[in-house]
Amino acid sequence: MLVTLDFETYFDTKVSLTKLTTMDYVRHEKFKVWGVGIKIDHDETEWFGEDEAEAAIHDIDWSEATLVCHNTPFDGYILTRYYGVTPKFYVDTAAMARALAPGQSARLKDCAVRAFPDDESMRKGDELIDAKGIYDLDPETEEALAGYCIQDVNLTYALYRKMINEMPLTELELIDMTCRMFCEPKLIVDREALIAFRDEQITASESAIETAGIDRKVLSSNQQFAQYIKDMGVVPPTKVSPTTGKNIPALGKNDKAFTQMQRMYPEHQHIWDARKAVKSRINETRAQRFIDATHDDGTISVPLRYYAAHTGRFGGTEKINMQNMPRNSPLRKALCAPEGQLVFVADLSNIEARMLAWLADEYDLLEQFRAGDDIYSNLATQIYGRPINKHNDPTERFVGKTAVLGLGYGMGASKFQATLEAGAMGPPMKFTTDEAYNVVNTYRSTYSGVQLLWQKLELKLANTINPNYEEDWHGLYFHQGKIHLPNGLALHYNNLRFEGGKLTYDSRTTESTWGGRITENVVQALSRIIVTDAMLRIQADKTLQAEVVLTVHDEIVLISQANNPDATMDKLIAHMCKPPGWALNIPLDAEGGYDVSYSK
Repeated sequence: MLVTLDFETYFDTKVSLTKLTTMDYVRHEKFKVWGVGIKIDHDETEWFGEDEAEAAIHDIDWSEATLVCHNTPFDGYILTRYYGVTPKFYVDTAAMARALAPGQSARLKDCAVRAFPDDESMRKGDELIDAKGIYDLDPETEEALAGYCIQDVNLTYALYRKMINEMPLTELELIDMTCRMFCEPKLIVDREALIAFRDEQITASESAIETAGIDRKVLSSNQQFAQYIKDMGVVPPTKVSPTTGKNIPALGKNDKAFTQMQRMYPEHQHIWDARKAVKSRINETRAQRFIDATHDDGTISVPLRYYAAHTGRFGGTEKINMQNMPRNSPLRKALCAPEGQLVFVADLSNIEARMLAWLADEYDLLEQFRAGDDIYSNLATQIYGRPINKHNDPTERFVGKTAVLGLGYGMGASKFQATLEAGAMGPPMKFTTDEAYNVVNTYRSTYSGVQLLWQKLELKLANTINPNYEEDWHGLYFHQGKIHLPNGLALHYNNLRFEGGKLTYDSRTTESTWGGRITENVVQALSRIIVTDAMLRIQADKTLQAEVVLTVHDEIVLISQANNPDATMDKLIAHMCKPPGWALNIPLDAEGGYDVSYSK
């Protein structure tokens, strides 16, 4: 049974989805369901007002229902957390739109125009319904709102029928999985641990400010802080504002010049620490956000945004970005399994580097992966002209690691130098221009196939400007500004053309691309397929009795029974190391572990 549904809910100036997260909005004391539009299969859409909504919802056999909404994490969250019902399967037409038309708006209004350009009846209502701040609707307002809601349900259903034939089943399963992570959470929050961590961060920040003895207002103001250090005899670093073109203080934690200044004046470290304590309170605020987002039953919804990027990668949302929690972070350790279960974590090793080597036909590098070699040390050996060992030469090995991970997409010497100095991939390192050029040249000569790959992919994509051009290559299909992927989706380069001598396409803005960037797109998209295929195999393996609760880049997190965890871990690793049919010779490897919490 297909149930297409849309809730209409109370909102005002401060209580709305533009001001609050889904969780905060639905749990707000003012939250109220005005009514719901429901379409069962092909039947006519019906409106059920406030007094009828609960009965209408509970009259549906949800155990056999597929829920279809536009932005299902919202409507599905209301169903599960407000009404206590869960469908058999979740479908989100907004998520489908992001997958089928990446880079374009997934708003219902815009999706309808794209899907039905010549049908004026298929338009989202633009009429302003004056319901803001009205807690109890009058009959006239409710009638208008009902009509608006019914049209949204009908559009959502029509979009579903339009897109379902284009959407791979595996991707629908992933949409269901990500909706379930949010609407039916399994991870338990250790609130006490989070509160302790938050309080530690507050104490450390206050201590740093007190030690410096500088007024908080001075520390927080770019101009006042710049003047303060100038009076100390330190020249404040500057940068060019991207909006005004004028020089402004470069005093942010990620500003290269600020980092360099700190190294030049280590005697003022207490001042730099105080500045960072005022301006960078991310650990404190994130801990508080996790605390606030915890449900009464101790669980926390995982806001994983399906197809957040052009390449299909997941993203974080709802002010809880679980995609960028540092390893061994207290935030991770505070996410726990229910009693009697464990959190299992497995991470694909060097998946993008392996995918790049496979695409570039770098057979020597692929053999290094198969043999379990330390590829970072091997490249560092090439760079330094002497044997580099992981244990004895950590600095040199790190240069090799940065080169392997950073130079595969066309990065030049200056960018490589800046990457090392900024510590973007590890500890900050000083590198001369000549040294940077040497590394880049060594990488490109050692892996000449990678450089050739940039040229191949740029040429193949450029050829698709010709509408008659088509080519199958390495499991990819190039045609009409698209690179079709093995999972049935595609990388889209809309209105591809040469403009100003550059290969240009339309996304939300006009973008230019080139061989290195195209290679990065393809590598990330194919690597994502490897990860998601493993997620689906793990979820489908009944012997695991497991549920995937999160994915972070190339890492899969699941909850399973605590009995015989080593066997569970072995199965998990085996699923992750299984190569796809379109790349049977790619050498995959994974590692992981388990604990009562997400501790990796």
